Amino acid sequence: MRKKANQVDFIEFPAKSVAGVAKAKAFYAETFGWSFQDWGDDYADTSSSGVGSGFNADPEHRPAKPLVAIYTPDLDEARAKVVSAGGKITKDIFSFPGGKRFHFSDPCGNELSVWSDR
Repeated sequence: MRKKANQVDFIEFPAKSVAGVAKAKAFYAETFGWSFQDWGDDYADTSSSGVGSGFNADPEHRPAKPLVAIYTPDLDEARAKVVSAGGKITKDIFSFPGGKRFHFSDPCGNELSVWSDR
């Protein structure tokens, strides 16, 4: 599926532990029939939830609350626009399996991320 620039395409949920990721996968598989792709023990995602979503137990990268991810083909440009418009970078650009992303807070204090597969 081709990604659309500047649209929400993923939501990441925190998990407190690797066991939490396993429990979340079992719960959503049983309850809603979702299937998952594992990316190590501490991360799994699904595209069968309507919008891509995942569970993250990596203490270095897991969000404190559910994290909306916006796709962009140009991460540096998106970062510059976030800063120019008054957003605050909360986690600068870093790599993860599948691409790179950064986190920011909007003027209301909501934390979101922007990611790119390039």
